Amino acid sequence: MSDHDGVEPVPETSSHQVSRRGVLRAGLVALTAAQLPDGLVSRALAQGAKPGANLIGKLEGAEVVTDPARYPKTFKEAPQLAELVKAGKLPPVQERIGQDPLVVKPLREIGKYGGTWRRGFTGPFDTSNGHRAAQNDKLLFFDYTGTRLVPNIARGWEVSPDGKVTTVHLRRGMKWSDGAPFTADDFVFWFEDVYSNKEIVPTPLSVMSINGKPIAVKKVDASTVQFVAPDPYYALPTVLASVWGIGHHARFGRDALGGFAPAHYLKQFHPKYASKDDLAKKLADAKFENWVLLLKGRNDACRNPDLPVVTPWKTVSPINTPTWILERNPYSVWVDTEGNQLPYIDRIRMTLGENLELINLRAIAGEYDSQARHIDISKLPVLLENQQRGNYRVHLDPSDQGADVGLFCNQSYDKDAEIAKWLSTRNFRIALSHGIDRQQINEVFVLGLGQTGSAAPGERTPYFPGPEYKTLHAAYDVKKANEMLDALGLTKRDAEGYRLRNDGGGRLRLALTTYLGFLPFTRIAEMLVEQWKQIGIRGEVQEMERGLATARLRANEHQIYFETQWGADNIYGHFPLMFPAQDQSPLGPLYGVWFSSAGAKGKQPPPRMRELMAIYRRSFGVPDAERTRLAKEVWKIALDELWLIPVVSNSPASQGVRVIKNTMGNVPERLWNSAVSDNPHIAHTETWYFKT
Repeated sequence: MSDHDGVEPVPETSSHQVSRRGVLRAGLVALTAAQLPDGLVSRALAQGAKPGANLIGKLEGAEVVTDPARYPKTFKEAPQLAELVKAGKLPPVQERIGQDPLVVKPLREIGKYGGTWRRGFTGPFDTSNGHRAAQNDKLLFFDYTGTRLVPNIARGWEVSPDGKVTTVHLRRGMKWSDGAPFTADDFVFWFEDVYSNKEIVPTPLSVMSINGKPIAVKKVDASTVQFVAPDPYYALPTVLASVWGIGHHARFGRDALGGFAPAHYLKQFHPKYASKDDLAKKLADAKFENWVLLLKGRNDACRNPDLPVVTPWKTVSPINTPTWILERNPYSVWVDTEGNQLPYIDRIRMTLGENLELINLRAIAGEYDSQARHIDISKLPVLLENQQRGNYRVHLDPSDQGADVGLFCNQSYDKDAEIAKWLSTRNFRIALSHGIDRQQINEVFVLGLGQTGSAAPGERTPYFPGPEYKTLHAAYDVKKANEMLDALGLTKRDAEGYRLRNDGGGRLRLALTTYLGFLPFTRIAEMLVEQWKQIGIRGEVQEMERGLATARLRANEHQIYFETQWGADNIYGHFPLMFPAQDQSPLGPLYGVWFSSAGAKGKQPPPRMRELMAIYRRSFGVPDAERTRLAKEVWKIALDELWLIPVVSNSPASQGVRVIKNTMGNVPERLWNSAVSDNPHIAHTETWYFKT
């Protein structure tokens, strides 16, 4: 990532002042920003220096211990919990964690108990803020590299030789946060009484089937669950460790998904178990329209403090209040290698920031203990300049998930036949790509910290398709772009040099839909519009509130949509955002419906896209090595077809600028930054602690 290899060290004068020439030479590489006097960072940046290299540390993380010989023999707990045990209000810690605790070796040292982690959030829809920081209850997990599966709240798993049965072993004696047993019955209840009830879940979850055929969940014994598939489903463990809708109750419970649920609590809201009178009273008291909404509302780990969970912290003040507070779960199954029940930190307090600017100002002022979500990369110079004053440090976590900013060309667009024709023409998309000066956009909006090549995943990921695909169709070449557009027959131009439609409808205009999000999509789009003038293409930016933009997307009304290629570093851990895979895919919602319904609904895609879809669908049912090979084939097709035109890729811009208080310990230098990792909890935040 560094642009400054081989530079000379920065000289230091006797008065500890750094020369401007030295800063420019080193680009803040040989000297960290924390060492610079206040004000010098911003002056150096104004002269062209780039922060970055010293802020991108070593990828590292805590370790899940799976060898029973390394398990602790005795256990301890937070002082507050010990007092409750002494008062007879809680069982002893050994009884609360069960026979199979989840043992984690902290990154650097055994921590100490106490403190409140201060953080910012944007309101009731910012649920991922809690999932990422505090609500880790995935059955399986990835290690800190994102390349290897490890146990999490499940203690182990195996896939049968024929790939049809995935057996998940639960932790014996594990309990929900209210002390009730966590068993296979919670999986069966979810599957039979929640997921399989069409009133609750009218549309099947794509990963709850293989080749269009549904899978089933079965109980073997109290601590053993099986996912039984009609066809081989070797990818299921990866699905359970990811963000697909199963294997993660705290995140997906509010949609009646998640793979498991607290049966002992939710049965009171289900007509199969509750009397009509009781249910009617609960509906009236809670002011829900019907029992389905009531059940989903009560299964919301962000809004319902009464909901039993199996996360390290649990909600005590809900997300729909100005302060979202989560406190340690007394029945947390996590322990460190010395037997201390985790988490170390007592509570997480998230304070509402009415807008992103306020959250960034609070971060700059040192009011957060750890924050990456909502931190604007353009604020990096100011963040660096205020490190000493705010008593924090800044880390950068470049992502491996492809395009941080991409033009998602709607392949199923049908509102304007002429525009639809061009969006679905490969050489037209490639010409648009060659007309983008990515380096200019990278420098202006991402401080030069991104890559300006294709939307391929990072080279360290298992599915990287090869070096020749890293820059495919991504060179800035105005001459080539104009030649390609001319060859397509778009030769007529108006008085201002813009190309004309072939149907006599005047100037060819492309609508660019942007929304207010983690990146300045609108300003990037406006720069791109200026760049496209050189190839005679008129872009028109349409900024919308995110909900409105999403509604327009689902209605198949957008032409080109600005979005981040979330989770593309692991296309088996997240909806693949390089071809249409669901009804809200910006690459073609109608084609996404066709794919997700196995051809029963939606619109049939063109042959090349169908070929890719067939390979991807087949890859879920083959062993790991073959799946990796097929994934690379999927990527090769997607990158060559360029349904998604990348602008800036693999940068720290999306949730990769971390502001960390110097008092917080066991925090990695670099995190795997992905929609699949749900960073920062990939770093096992339950092992973080306050040093003072």
